Amino acid sequence: MVYESRLELARLLLADFDPAVRGIFAQPCRLVVRIGDRVRHHVPDFLLVKGSGTVRVVNVKPAVRLQDPKIAEALEWPGKLVERHGWEYEIWSGADRVLLENVRFLAAYRRPGIVPESEVEEAWQQVTDGDLMAVAERRLAGDRPVHEARPPLMALLWSGRLTTDLSRPLSGESVLRRCA
Repeated sequence: MVYESRLELARLLLADFDPAVRGIFAQPCRLVVRIGDRVRHHVPDFLLVKGSGTVRVVNVKPAVRLQDPKIAEALEWPGKLVERHGWEYEIWSGADRVLLENVRFLAAYRRPGIVPESEVEEAWQQVTDGDLMAVAERRLAGDRPVHEARPPLMALLWSGRLTTDLSRPLSGESVLRRCA
């Protein structure tokens, strides 16, 4: 996937984590429009396609750069054009630091096979809605060290089968919720 900054990478990671997003396209097209006597060109950073069929065009810019009137104007007209065609438009400047750290951590568990599927399914069968992470880990560990029970839980969190409050650092006190 093409990205040009760590900020763009963060937005990509959040899109990859979002279960509603079914497709991610980097620099998907070149928009061209005539405004007055000028022809303007713009390549959006990302296009996200959701399972509902909704399409969102995303431009990523640091918040401090949005204060520049030239940058703000350069991002305004693509938004109007995109929305006129029935798509959503987003200018993204970052997210909560803890949320990003948690999602970055969970991303290590996103690929099938990182954690054996049998362990993931066993964890799914044993986790009760409302369990504290530490309680679920102890239950899953059995005779093994408790830390060995953590990867299947992380895989379930990445996949969206389990959720927890990611605005707080992941810990043994994280409350697990079943989603599927």
